[in-house]
Amino acid sequence: MKYKVDNAIIMAAGMANRFAPLSYICPKPLLNVKGEILIERQIQQLKNAGIYDIIVVVGYMKENFFYLADKYNVSIVENPEYMVRNNNSSIFAVKDYLGNSYICSADNYFIKNPFEQEVVGGAYYAAVYSSEKTNEWCLAIDKHDFITGVTIGGNSQWYMIGHVFWTEEFSKKFVRILEEEYPKEETKSKLWEAIYVEHMDELKLRIRRYRREEILEFDSLDELKNFDKRYQQKDALEIIRDIL
Repeated sequence: MKYKVDNAIIMAAGMANRFAPLSYICPKPLLNVKGEILIERQIQQLKNAGIYDIIVVVGYMKENFFYLADKYNVSIVENPEYMVRNNNSSIFAVKDYLGNSYICSADNYFIKNPFEQEVVGGAYYAAVYSSEKTNEWCLAIDKHDFITGVTIGGNSQWYMIGHVFWTEEFSKKFVRILEEEYPKEETKSKLWEAIYVEHMDELKLRIRRYRREEILEFDSLDELKNFDKRYQQKDALEIIRDIL
């Protein structure tokens, strides 16, 4: 079955504390990576795939993202709770937009454009394979490629990384569950993925496999330095001066 993509959500509200001190003056999604602004590259990839309804969720240093509305004709939605909740608050902020939707993290770098106007097979989470030990969220899957279990850390396993695609049916179920869970104090610190894992009996996601080198995620400045050699040639203060 094919699902025509309605829109894409790019989550860009976080503070990226592991990128300090750079993140004190420039949000991670706005860093220049190999000559391109990280979030702008992702927006352009979506548009190249024929997806023009793009919503950027902002929070930390939100004003720095406002130019994207004029430059790329994207919608900006504020997450007012980014400092007191995990990324479930970004999903909550755009719950009325969700349908057949891509949900993306602004700090992902896709070597090859993974987006498409029509998605075959239904809701999925992108994943890559690690042949060695990893601390990522590792997946157990059944013979139909549905995710049946998630463990933090593993060896020789597929793990979650990158974008997800939600069908309208999945979105409706997740929003209903999120609205029920949101008022609970213990929900504040949870990733949306953790809420998904707690309700996997109802929320069905398949795995979508990618090669390890196709999806990059910069969790630290050291990881960025390994990818973009320019950052190896400068210390943090020099990089900050360049940004300013």
